[in-house]
Amino acid sequence: MTTIKGPAIFLAQFIGDTAPFNSLESICKWAAGLGYKGVQLPTNDVRFIDLQKAAESKTYADEIKGIVNAAGLEITELSTHLQGQLVAVNPVYDSLFDAFAPEAYRNNPAARQRWAVQQLKYAAEASKNLGLNASVTFSGALLWPMVYPWPQRPAGIVDTGFDELAKRWTPILDVYEDNGIDLCYEIHPGEDLHDGITYEMFLEKVNNHKRANLLYDPSHFVLQCLDYLEYIDIYHERIKMFHVKDAEFNPTGRQGVYGGYQNWVDRAGRFRSLGDGQVDFKGIFSKLTQYDYKGWAVLEWECALKHPEDGAREGATFIKDHIIRVTERAFDDFAASGSDEAFNRKTLGI
Repeated sequence: MTTIKGPAIFLAQFIGDTAPFNSLESICKWAAGLGYKGVQLPTNDVRFIDLQKAAESKTYADEIKGIVNAAGLEITELSTHLQGQLVAVNPVYDSLFDAFAPEAYRNNPAARQRWAVQQLKYAAEASKNLGLNASVTFSGALLWPMVYPWPQRPAGIVDTGFDELAKRWTPILDVYEDNGIDLCYEIHPGEDLHDGITYEMFLEKVNNHKRANLLYDPSHFVLQCLDYLEYIDIYHERIKMFHVKDAEFNPTGRQGVYGGYQNWVDRAGRFRSLGDGQVDFKGIFSKLTQYDYKGWAVLEWECALKHPEDGAREGATFIKDHIIRVTERAFDDFAASGSDEAFNRKTLGI
């Protein structure tokens, strides 16, 4: 077994225009001061990393890594959530998702999609240059408007959608294979890969691609009323990344899973800072440790109530206290009688 690495923090929700959140050097010093050991880097802000440059220049990648290391931290993984979303977009969402791409690619879905694909490929090469072994993304969604359909879905449309999704992602996954990087899909509402069944459907379409792996985030499963502990039992061999994020689901006589178009504060299901929700993290850390998860435990802060800086400060301690330092011996070794084949045979009467 392996002791889970951490605590680490995903920087996406903390980046801003004021110090210490406006440069890689200063945000890393801030994170280290809270007790974090690693940072997960978003790749859509060149103030923190120029993705293309990191892919094409080992020297530049070493400079980025050096800034992080100088603060006493490691880079855990790169994130391409926003770019991954743009690999597959149903036309109904085109204008909403345009903001995820540079202005030059807006109002041009085909060009935007090509840009996103190239970004994903850059992330594989940049990850290799940085000495990483995994990266996280979203799958995008062609079928999400069909998730609870009325009128009925046209016959065969789900199969067609997953065929297209696999067609778009397989060449990307091949680049990750070439660079020795696991591409981990965050299973997330709004994506075509939003639960175990949809992940399995995709995996079949990409011929069980070695690099089509998972980021585990229990908060999304709480909001779906999915058994997030059994999920680990089923998919632990594919879980290569872990977002530590809390959530709660409190249905009423007025609303349930769909939330009634309410804002986050007023939804039955909402994300919370670590320890303020309903997620059984003791169970999660125990199962991941049992299955020899070798990656990082990374805080993703999203809370409708608590200030992010308080969530970050509390989160470092929360994760540290949940990481299980694995034992090197069995608890009953003191009573061991040694190994003797003749004695064993005599004891069994054979």
